[in-house]
Amino acid sequence: MLIIILVCILVPLLLLVYMYIESKMLITRRYRINADLPDTVRAVQLSDIHKKRYGNDWERLIAKVKALSPDVIFITGDLVSRTERDYSFKGILIKRLREICPVYMCRGNHELDLPEEYMDKLRREIKENGGILLEDESSVFCKGSTRINIYGANLRRSVYRNSRGGFSHLYRYTAEDLEKELGKHTDGINILLAHTPFFLDEYSEWGADIVLSGHVHGGIIGTPFGGLLSPERNFFPQYDKGMFKKNSTVMLLSAGIGKLRLFDPPEILLLDIDPAFSRKSIFTK
Repeated sequence: MLIIILVCILVPLLLLVYMYIESKMLITRRYRINADLPDTVRAVQLSDIHKKRYGNDWERLIAKVKALSPDVIFITGDLVSRTERDYSFKGILIKRLREICPVYMCRGNHELDLPEEYMDKLRREIKENGGILLEDESSVFCKGSTRINIYGANLRRSVYRNSRGGFSHLYRYTAEDLEKELGKHTDGINILLAHTPFFLDEYSEWGADIVLSGHVHGGIIGTPFGGLLSPERNFFPQYDKGMFKKNSTVMLLSAGIGKLRLFDPPEILLLDIDPAFSRKSIFTK
């Protein structure tokens, strides 16, 4: 009986200790894919930062990103949490990342939930510090003779929560929605920044070559069978983290940095888009 009591006390305590230790980690997951480009482009993806901090001025995170020597950085939503009102610290992050290379961003569900006055405040903070927030917009990234089309999809609040704030009967985004809001995809390599991964079929139908997503936080708790839970309260979501393919579209899903998690360390995602890499082996980890 005493052993059972000790186990019941020690196991939760050890899990809490490990959760704290894991929250301080910052791993890098590496991928390489083939694309018809003149030169290799190295991209870093950050996602779901929320209220997480890495040093007084982001020293740890900046040092990690800088050491990877990226050509471009993508932030795929939830830079802030919906309850945040002071964005100056995130402005410091954008400024320091921008000193490394260009920074492109899309909105996540937490940014969609911000009152408009605070969303305007966040927009100003991003712009003043050199970030490029794509709100159903596109831009072109250039490196030498290499050009990549970058699209940022806002999506809609209704894909995350229904009108009552619940998770049933959510809106199903379509390729037609994307075309209406982003326009038709253009010739060349098209990267789509879209916070939720659950519309991979539609992203592919629209014409994305590469999709960068977040939102799922790796399933919050890692298990041998995949991430346990999605933000929509679905167990073992189809997409938790990693690389997924649909037709000729490759989606990279980041587990992100913020929020509580277990057996699911915070991560930076590194992507080399390499014309010399074999299509027969689409990624390395």
